[in-house]
This record gives sequence, C-alpha cells and structure tokens, in this order.
Amino acid sequence: MFKDEMRIFAGNANLPLADEICSYIGIPRSSAEVRRFSDGEIFVELGENVRGRDIYLIQPTCPPVNDHLMELVIMVDAMRRASARRITAVLPYYGYARQDRKVAPRVPITAKVVAEMLMVVGVRRVLTMDLHAGQIQGFFNIPVDNLYAAPVLLDYIGKTFQNHVVMVSPDAGGVERTRAFAKRLNADLAIVDKRRARANECEAMNVIGDVKGKIAVLLDDMVDTAGTLCSAAKVLMESGATEVHACCSHGVLSGPAIDRLEKSQIKSLVITNSIPLGERAKACGKIKILSVSPLLGEAIKRIHSEDSVSSLFV
Repeated sequence: MFKDEMRIFAGNANLPLADEICSYIGIPRSSAEVRRFSDGEIFVELGENVRGRDIYLIQPTCPPVNDHLMELVIMVDAMRRASARRITAVLPYYGYARQDRKVAPRVPITAKVVAEMLMVVGVRRVLTMDLHAGQIQGFFNIPVDNLYAAPVLLDYIGKTFQNHVVMVSPDAGGVERTRAFAKRLNADLAIVDKRRARANECEAMNVIGDVKGKIAVLLDDMVDTAGTLCSAAKVLMESGATEVHACCSHGVLSGPAIDRLEKSQIKSLVITNSIPLGERAKACGKIKILSVSPLLGEAIKRIHSEDSVSSLFV
C-alpha cells in the first residue's frame, strides 16, 4: 500500500531527518531537484510521477527560514500542478510560530500569514510538532496534527535523572507543559519569573518553588539565542539547585546561543533533531540530540492508513 500510493519528498532543510523517517516507514525518499539560479531564485523539478499519489513533503522552516519556506511552497505548487491527490506538509519545526498574536499596535500575525500561504498554494494537511502556541492550529482551515516530543523527552529524563528532580518552566507561558512533565515523572514543579525587555532578550528575576538540593531540569519548546535558559540556570543555581539541565523540542540555536551555553551553568541541553545543527553546535559537548523520526514516521503511517494519531500520546 505504501509503495503504490505514498510518496515522501523533502526540501533541503533537513534531509537526514527525512531519510530517517523514510527508513522507519520502509520506502525510499522520492527524488526532486531543488536548486537555485545565480540570482538566488529557487528551481524545483520532481523526479517521478505523483499523479493521484498521497504526498508527504518534509520541510521544517528552520534557518534560513525564508529560503526554506519558499522551497516548501514552490515544491507544493509543483506537486499540485503534477496532479498529486493530497499534499501533506510535514513541518517538524514551524517557523514564525512566535508571531502568533498582536502584542503591539501595527504589527503582523505572521504565523497566520504562513498558514494562509500554505493553504493557498495547495497544502491539504499539516503535520507539525510542538507548536509554540496551540492556537496556531486555528489559523488553518485544513486538518492540523500537532505532535508532541514529550514521549521522547520523558523517556530520556526518566532514565537519566531518577531522584531529587524538579521540573522547571523558564517562564509563565510554559507552566502547563512543564506541569504535565512533572506529573508523568512524579517530580516537583518550579517556575522562573522573568521580565523580557525586548525580543531575544530577557532578565530572569526569581524562582517560584523549591529547588534547593535538587536537580533542576528546565523545559521549553525551543531554544533560540539561549538567553532565557542561561538566565534561568543562573537563578536556579543561586537558589540552591545542585545541577541544571535543559530539554527543548527545537534547537534553533541562533546568534550567540552556543557561546552562551558554553559559558553558562547548564550541564547539558537535550534537543530533538527537528532542526539540523550547525558545526559549532555539533561540536558543543553540552548538547545531546534525540531522534523524533520514529514519532513522525508513525504519524505519517497512521495518517495514510486513516488511523488515530492522538493515540500515540495516550
């Protein structure tokens, strides 16, 4: 059934993850030429017939975000014009997700703009993971499956930190996520109160909860410039934590992130392979990568066979 009806394509954003997903499902990645003209324009040519096929296009919109987003929409247009039956955009990381609401006058809601682009060009289903804000699903008028990296992260945390663990949310917005982890691990919960001066800059203020004499595990959906995590780690150590570790679904790690991590009091940072790492990040001894290819691969299989996806997280 998979060989006859399903085709899995990938842009250039994360080819290793795409190949891992194809290996899990048991079919080869379909060929497509995605290159650039000398002026930077993107050219796409599909290498095989997709007429009447169920297409899954794997393309996280990670840095460089705009290039990968344009690759995605151009590939979808090529598939639609080649008479694909249904196109599912598999976005392990959804770029622009942090711009999900108006926080000031005269600013856009860019997460909505991206959703409109995908629908207009021909995407008929979206499979993503750990959206920055759940309400982004409502920006689409097509089915959206928002997976969670929780099973992968919970398994790692449970095996690595077995005693005297406190799960810590680095801000108020992540409390619900962190509480769910703490409940599953039978661990304590703490919150770092912070004040953000401007985008990508924050000042950690104090800790709500008891972390003294415990191993603190910070939990967030993404780490970008690492300012939030590093500031939180400093406050946690000052509040008596014996060690500070961090777990995040998406390792964006832009700008000064690696320098900050190496100088910080964070002993380890665990991330998934939803975003490929740069050379400096790969060389950083504090970073550990967990694969989410089985999770994404199983979700694709269930979508294709019209089975339940939500039962993956029961």
